[in-house]
Amino acid sequence: MTWKERRLITVLSVILAILSAALLIVLGIRYRESRDAVQDPDAQAAQAAQAAGSAYASLSVYSGSATLSFSIQEDGTWVWDDDTEFPLDDSTIRSIMDLLSDLTPQQVLSDPESLESYELDAPSASISAVKADQSTVSVTFGKATTDGTSRYATMNGDSSTVYIFADTLYQALQTPIYDMMTLPELPVLTEETITSISIQGPGEDAEPLLLAAQHTDSATTWLSGGEDVTGNATVQALLEDLEQLEIARCVDYRPSEEAASICGFDDPDALVQVTYTPEGGSESVLTLTVGNPEPAGTGRYARVGADTTIYLLETALLDPLMRVAAGGLSS
Repeated sequence: MTWKERRLITVLSVILAILSAALLIVLGIRYRESRDAVQDPDAQAAQAAQAAGSAYASLSVYSGSATLSFSIQEDGTWVWDDDTEFPLDDSTIRSIMDLLSDLTPQQVLSDPESLESYELDAPSASISAVKADQSTVSVTFGKATTDGTSRYATMNGDSSTVYIFADTLYQALQTPIYDMMTLPELPVLTEETITSISIQGPGEDAEPLLLAAQHTDSATTWLSGGEDVTGNATVQALLEDLEQLEIARCVDYRPSEEAASICGFDDPDALVQVTYTPEGGSESVLTLTVGNPEPAGTGRYARVGADTTIYLLETALLDPLMRVAAGGLSS
C-alpha cells in the first residue's frame, strides 16, 4: 500500500467518524424530544388546550366507584382516554368544567376536625384537572352535610382547610361513561317512507313475516302473503311504534362474547329489517337485532345494523313487534 492510499484511507476514516458523530447527535436530540413528549403528557395536553382555546387540558374524575380520564384535542373535542374512539358527547365534560371554574365555597373551615370526621380520609368522589397553563386544580369530596345538599371537601391536596360546597359538582361526577355516549339516531320511519318490514322470530329456521307496502297518492295498503292486512290492529300498532322507536341508552360499548350471549344474541328473539326511502334520499335498510329483556323489565337489549354495541330499546315500543316475532299477526 502506497502512502497516497494510506492517506486516502485516513481521510475517509476521519470523514466517516465525523458523519457518525453527527448522526449520533441528531438521533440523541430526537430521542430526547421523543422521551420528553412521552414523559410529559401534561405538556402535550396543554398544547392541545391552547390550540383549542380551552381553559382545561385534561380531567380525571373519580365517582366513588370508577375513575374516568378525558383529554382535549386540538380541534376542541374531548376524548375518553381509555378508548379514544368512544363516541363521547362532551356536554357533560363541559358542564363539569364550568362547575369547577365557578366553584365557590359556602363555608370555609380553617380549623377543621380530623379528615376522618368529614370522611375525607376515604373520599366519596374527586376531580383533578390540568389547565392550559399546566397548573392543576383538584377537589376531593367527603361526606354530605346534615341537610344533604352540600358536601365537605378539600382542595389541591391541602388538608389544613376544609370547605363546604353545594353538591352540584359532586353529582355531575357521578355520571357513568355510557351516559356520556352519543347514541345513534334511528331513521324516521313513517308509513309513507316504509317499503317493507321483515320480522323473524327466534331460531335460524324461523320463517320471517313480510309486510309489503303499496303506496298511492291517497293511501298505503299493507300486504302479507298477498293478503290485505292494512286494517289489522297489530300492523297499525307496529307502524305507530316504529315511527317512535329510539335508543334509550347504551348497555355495553365493546361487549365480550359472553356478555353478548347473556343478552340473548346467540339466538335473538327478533331480527327486524325495515326497508325505507327517506324524503329526498335513496332506499335504505334499518336492521335491528332484539335480544333478551333486561332484568328491570323496562326494555330489551338490541343491536343496530353491524354495530356490536348493545343498546336498550324500551319495552313499550317493542310490544307489537315482539308479538309478531313470536306468533305472527294472529297472536
